[in-house]
Amino acid sequence: MCIFCSIIENKIPSKRVYEDENVLAILDISQVTYGHTLVMPKKHVRNIIEADSETVSQVMEAVRVLSRQIVENTKAAGCNVLSNCGGIAGQSVDHLHFHIIPRYDENDSITIAFNESKEQDLDEVLKTVRGE
Repeated sequence: MCIFCSIIENKIPSKRVYEDENVLAILDISQVTYGHTLVMPKKHVRNIIEADSETVSQVMEAVRVLSRQIVENTKAAGCNVLSNCGGIAGQSVDHLHFHIIPRYDENDSITIAFNESKEQDLDEVLKTVRGE
């Protein structure tokens, strides 16, 4: 069974930040920064690519509300909201979830870097992305 489904079913203990009939938010046991929270649908779905729009809408509304709450209550300067999709992207649990990672300064224990890539033909990229 999926570890997040076990948490949702109270088979594994967690520190619950928020819960309603469709969504659960818990503190990440590996706090990258103080207040690092995971937000997930109670319905098992592997990732955002496979999720239905209603599930995504429910989870994202919780992410929006909790991001503000966490930043305000922890006195963070901002936050990162991210979801890994597939093993190549770093997804280690096959259950859709979003990380809310409060950010305090440039020395936080997280690094997200957008490195320069080789030059791309944007017209060709656009056609590919659109499926043309």
